[in-house]
Amino acid sequence: MQLPNPLKTPSWLQKLQWVTDPVSFMERAARQYPDIFTAELVGFGNTVVFVNHPLAIQQIFNNDRKTFAAPGEFNKTLEPLLGNSSILMLDGDNHKRRRQLLMPSLHGDRMRFYGQLIYDLTKKILNQVPINKTFLARNITQEISLQVIIQVVFGLQQGERYQQIQRLIPAMMSELFASPLNSSFLLLPFLQKNLGALTPWGRFLRQRQQIAQLLYAEIAERRQQDDADRTDILSLLMLARDEAGESMTDRELQDELMSVIVAGHETTATAIAWGLYWIHRQPEVYEKLLQELDTLGDSPDPMNIFRLPYLSAICNEILRINPVAIFSLPRVVQEPVKLLGHALEPGTVLLNCIYLTHQREDLYPQAKQFKPERFLERQFSPYEFMPFGGGVRVCIGQALALFEMKLVLATILLNYKLSLADLRQERTQRKGVVLGPAKGVKMLIKERYVHPKSPMTIATTSAS
Repeated sequence: MQLPNPLKTPSWLQKLQWVTDPVSFMERAARQYPDIFTAELVGFGNTVVFVNHPLAIQQIFNNDRKTFAAPGEFNKTLEPLLGNSSILMLDGDNHKRRRQLLMPSLHGDRMRFYGQLIYDLTKKILNQVPINKTFLARNITQEISLQVIIQVVFGLQQGERYQQIQRLIPAMMSELFASPLNSSFLLLPFLQKNLGALTPWGRFLRQRQQIAQLLYAEIAERRQQDDADRTDILSLLMLARDEAGESMTDRELQDELMSVIVAGHETTATAIAWGLYWIHRQPEVYEKLLQELDTLGDSPDPMNIFRLPYLSAICNEILRINPVAIFSLPRVVQEPVKLLGHALEPGTVLLNCIYLTHQREDLYPQAKQFKPERFLERQFSPYEFMPFGGGVRVCIGQALALFEMKLVLATILLNYKLSLADLRQERTQRKGVVLGPAKGVKMLIKERYVHPKSPMTIATTSAS
């Protein structure tokens, strides 16, 4: 079977380029084949078809359970991190059941409980950064994101378990996501050899096991306490029941918490860091956003911040021009089908490419320019703008991620005057299985405001 538009580059070179510099690899391919092409990658059974045209993506997402499927086995790359009972590893009815259990805790009015806590965490961390001393924005946003996970999701705010998890998560994530070389341990299974605690994979396995033990201990303690007043996400997940009245097992809860660490720590932190970069790189965007924030009054409600139109447009443009995820979760053809006129047979692996779709000039004129106004001037379909994927595998945590992103950016701009310490353009680089700023966004805090605005205090403000 002839797959559509196979790249002519030797297979071994495609795989090397994909691991070391996926952005350049994709952009070169898209210049030749803008809509669809076939490549040889590691991690997906080698041959995959990149899909970059909205009509094809719509066809795939709208036939996600019959003509196409999103099997958990294609997420095996992440199994060493997440475990085998994470939602990402599930298929069919099991996947649908788990989504129904997880959704209520991560959407809707639940966000209101977390607003003040996210605001306070952001200020506490930024207040520890010295004035006029260069720092990496991505390091700061990683710390904020980590604390949101530990306090909002896990419900831990103090104690030895809190201290251990706070130390172990960054150590484990940096072991795998610090550079393209580190990332190769996830992408190339033959490198996953446990040769002792002094080797990269051995250190990772030890850290992963230590985190798992701490999470199991926390779950066991919660089951004994049975505190129905807690509002953290772990407690809500423990209370969740499916249609048959069944709850999640300890193993399922632990794997879902690991999924939050992986999906919510690096991704949200990276998006916020890109936001600080673009807002401070373009003075007109910075000034217009400040004007919008000034309309909130002295005690802005976090939910009003979340609904601000220009802030929302900025966040959408951040996720368009620098999507954290390269593609949505892989799909596999289930029955013979035509896609953009190309015949595909069962077993063909498809990647709906978020990055290339977001760079299309026919959708986003001057696509390399940061222009939030494009999201005020036009409504984009979920097949044109899809930073959280789509179909049955759309990211379940997108509401919390956007809420955190908007609130952290607003909190920083309302309380601090920052500037870029390096005016050279940031380059996008692989960070594990995601994309991030190569240099980490070097910044300075120029000034802390004496009379900051703060979000309205809410009756239940903590996650404990």
